Amino acid sequence: MVRSADRTTGSVKPSGDLGFGGARGIRLAAPAAASGVPARFAPAVAGQADVTSTGPSGPPTPETAGPSASLTVDFATGSAELTPQAHEVLDDFGEAMSSSDLANRRFRIEGHTDTVGTPAYNEALSKRRAEAVAHYLTERFGVRSARLEAVGMGEAGLREPTPPQTPDARNRRVLVVDLGA
Repeated sequence: MVRSADRTTGSVKPSGDLGFGGARGIRLAAPAAASGVPARFAPAVAGQADVTSTGPSGPPTPETAGPSASLTVDFATGSAELTPQAHEVLDDFGEAMSSSDLANRRFRIEGHTDTVGTPAYNEALSKRRAEAVAHYLTERFGVRSARLEAVGMGEAGLREPTPPQTPDARNRRVLVVDLGA
C-alpha cells in the first residue's frame, strides 16, 4: 500500500510529462504514480477535483499559479483552532513536505471561508486559519517558515457559489499552491 504522504507529494509537485501544468487540483481515486505517489494525492491529468471528492476545486484564483491541492482542514466554527481531523490531513501533507521531492519547494497556504459573516471578518479568519496550518507544519515537521506563505482569501474563490450568509463546508478549505523552488 502506498503512503498518504507520497500521494501528497505528487499532488503539488510539477509533473511536466503527466500534463499537470494546466490542472489545478487532484483526484481522490487516481491511481498511484510509478514514483510511489499515493492515489489520494496523485496529480490529476485532466480536469479539477479535490481530495474530498465533493466536486470541482472551482475557478483558479489569480494567485493560484502552480500545481495545487485543495485540502479539507477542519476548524472549530469561527476559529482557527485545528481539529483532530485537520491534524490527520496535515500530518500526511507535512510528511510529504519533508520528502526529498518537495524539500526545496515553497508553498502558499490559502485559507478560504464560506459567506457567513462580513467579508472583512472572513478575510481575517481565513488568514488566521492559513497561519495555523503553516505554524502546525513548522512546529510538527520542521518545515522552514521561509518555505510557507500564509494568505487569507476570505470569500474569494468560492468552490460552491452561495448567497451571503450561507454556511457551506465545501467553501471552508485550505488550498496549498506550489510556488516552485
